[in-house]
Amino acid sequence: MPGRTGGTWTFLTNHAHVLVCIAENPDIRGREIAEEVGISERAVQGIISDLVEAGYVVRERDGRRNHYTINPEGGLRHPLEEDHTVGELLTMLGRLS
Repeated sequence: MPGRTGGTWTFLTNHAHVLVCIAENPDIRGREIAEEVGISERAVQGIISDLVEAGYVVRERDGRRNHYTINPEGGLRHPLEEDHTVGELLTMLGRLS
């Protein structure tokens, strides 16, 4: 319905929200991501594992912390967007130049 406001749904998934947080701060901690996205640290860990396993993010240990690098060439997964990349999404959102 046009003009309808409220509700709790969003256009982007938690996976996209976590990716945006990592794009903004490659040294961000899981706790900080959880606070930003509004999900548990455990959920963040699972999402980061998904992103790493799928090749969207590279996780490197730096002392006691992690450093993340995004693969901007990773293709979006849904058939409606599969001809676009994560880099395009992040650029559109102003998180990648």
